[in-house]
Amino acid sequence: MTETFNPTEWVTTKEAAELTGHTMARFRQQAKAETAEAEKRGTNGCLRKASAQESADRMKQLEAAKHDPPREWKAESH
Repeated sequence: MTETFNPTEWVTTKEAAELTGHTMARFRQQAKAETAEAEKRGTNGCLRKASAQESADRMKQLEAAKHDPPREWKAESH
């Protein structure tokens, strides 16, 4: 966990899904795979807003290629 938690920089998986149009399951999967910056806060999984948006932008950039066989990639900035 980060030492200083600024709630304005973080969103729940539900909020990330609403902001980006991706599913909550997608963000939970990315948090587990550590491809998005995430923390567990109480019963909620939280993602850094910038990380969630970066992930959504990456999927938009990949377009149809996002359905190709899985690729390993990590978010370049945490």
